[in-house]
Amino acid sequence: MRRPAGGASKRLKKDEGYTLTEMMVVLAIIALLVAVLTPGIIGQLGRARAKTAQMQLDSVASSVEMFHSDVGRYPSSGEGLQSLLAQPAGADGWTGPYLKSTQLLNDPWGRPVQYTVSPDGQSFTVTSLGRDGAPGGTGLDKDLTAPASQ
Repeated sequence: MRRPAGGASKRLKKDEGYTLTEMMVVLAIIALLVAVLTPGIIGQLGRARAKTAQMQLDSVASSVEMFHSDVGRYPSSGEGLQSLLAQPAGADGWTGPYLKSTQLLNDPWGRPVQYTVSPDGQSFTVTSLGRDGAPGGTGLDKDLTAPASQ
């Protein structure tokens, strides 16, 4: 019998290769690893979104403060956060845009960041309702608010 060029192949014997039992053990180990690691990874993603949301709210609040510094007032409730992207009527001194992207106007869960200005116009808050999108909550569902101006 002639050997193929390179001598790389040989005949398999009946006892060579993997048995079904060996394959099942490997699959069971992989499934166990996935079951143990997945909840931790998902929890980490949730915490990362919450941290991202807080940093985003802080950035929006800083932009509102820059608007106030230039215009002499906070955006009205009617103008909202859109006034950070496009000059509203009667906003003399506006030197924006104060935000680089409209993406900052939505929280990491895809819902709009809420902006409220006090009735006297002297303070404001920017808020995300957290993962659940409902007021209140605890943990990852907790409402996030940037420090209100004073």
